[in-house]
Amino acid sequence: MATFLLIIIYIAFISLGLPDAILGAAWPIMQVELSAPLEAAGLLYGMVCVGTVLSSLMSGPLLKRFGTGKVTAVSVMLTAIGLFGFNAAESVYWLLLFTLPLGLGAGAVDAGLNDYVALHYKAHHMNWLHAFWGIGATMGPLVLGRFLTVDKTWRDAYFTIAICQIVLVIVIFVTLPLWTKVANNQAKFEENTEEGETVELYNGNIFKMPGVKWALLTFIFYVGIEQTVSLWGSSFLVSSKQLDPARAADWLSFYFLGITIGRFLSGFVSFKFTNKQLLRIGQIIILSGAVILLVPLPTIFSLIGLLMIGFGCAPVYPSMLHETPARFGTKHSQTIMGLQLAAGNTGALLLPPVFGFIAAHLSVNLLPLFLVAYASFMLFSTERVNLLTTKIKGFVKREAASITVKD
Repeated sequence: MATFLLIIIYIAFISLGLPDAILGAAWPIMQVELSAPLEAAGLLYGMVCVGTVLSSLMSGPLLKRFGTGKVTAVSVMLTAIGLFGFNAAESVYWLLLFTLPLGLGAGAVDAGLNDYVALHYKAHHMNWLHAFWGIGATMGPLVLGRFLTVDKTWRDAYFTIAICQIVLVIVIFVTLPLWTKVANNQAKFEENTEEGETVELYNGNIFKMPGVKWALLTFIFYVGIEQTVSLWGSSFLVSSKQLDPARAADWLSFYFLGITIGRFLSGFVSFKFTNKQLLRIGQIIILSGAVILLVPLPTIFSLIGLLMIGFGCAPVYPSMLHETPARFGTKHSQTIMGLQLAAGNTGALLLPPVFGFIAAHLSVNLLPLFLVAYASFMLFSTERVNLLTTKIKGFVKREAASITVKD
C-alpha cells in the first residue's frame, strides 16, 4: 500500500516537471508571435514564482487541514487550468493572468511531498523522486520540439501537457481513500515512535539556528541556476550559437536529461556517499559546466556544458531537502522545509528576471558569466552550512536545558 502510494508520488513529480521547462524552450517562438519584449519571459516566470512562494508558505496549514492527497489533486488541477490558459492566450497579459494558477499549483504539493519523503524515506528515494521530476522536465521541451517541427506551433504542446495533468488529477481523486488510509497508519506509527532530541522552537528562534540563513541562501542560488538555464538556455543557444529554435529546444532537453539521469544515478551513489559529499560534488560539476559555456569553444561544447550543469544539479536539490531533518531536527523540518522551498522559489522569482533585464539591455550571451557567479555563491553558502551544522546540536541542547530549568 505504501509502495503504491510512493509510485503515485513519483508520477505526481513527473507532472510537476512537465511544464517547468517549456516556457523557456518556447519563448523564442512565443516572443515573435505575441510581439513581446525579450524580458517578458522573466516577468512571466516571476509571476509563476510569486504563486509558488505563497502556496509554499501556506502549505503547512493546508496539508494539516486537507491532507496531502487532496492538496495534490487540487494543485495539479490548478496547473492544468494555467496550461490551458497558456494554450489559448492571445497576448502577454493573458499569459500573466494564467501564471497564477501555475504557481499556486506547484508550491503546496511540492512542500508536502518533499517533507513526507524526507521524513519517511531514505536518501535514494528522494533522489529518485526528483529524477521523475527530471523525466517530466525533459519531456516538456521534447514535446515542444516535436510540435514546432511538425506543426510550427507551441500552443499544441501546452494543450497536450494540460491533458496529461487532467489524467493525473483523475488518478489522484480515485486513490484518495488510499492517501487517507496511509496517513492514518503513519499517524499511529508516529504516536508509538520515540521523540527525538530536538525541542520545539518559536518562529523567532528558527533563524537563530546555526546554518539556517546560509541554507536558505543555498536554495536561492541553486533554484536560481536551475531556472535561469531553463528559461534562458534556449535563447542563449539561438543568439550565441545561431541554432534554430527547434534545435535549441532539443539541446535544452539534454540539460534536463542530465538532471534526470544524474538523479537516478545519485540514488544508487547515495548508498556510499553522504548528502554533504553529494552536494559538494554536484556543485563543483555545475561550476565546471558553466565555465565550459563561458569559454569560447566550438558549438558542440555548449551541449556538453548544459549536460554537465544538469548532471551537477542532479544530487544538489534532493540532498539539501533530505538533509533538512538531520540538520535541524524532525520537529522543525516541516517549517524549515517550507522556508527553504519558499527561498528557492524566491531565487527563481529574482535571479532569472534579473538576468532577463540585463540580457535585454546588454546581451543574452552573458548567461554563462552569471551562471559562474551564481554557482560560486551557492558553493560558498553550502560550505558555510556544513561548517555551522556541528553547532546545531549544541544549540538544541542549550534550548532543551533552558526549558528544563524553567519547568
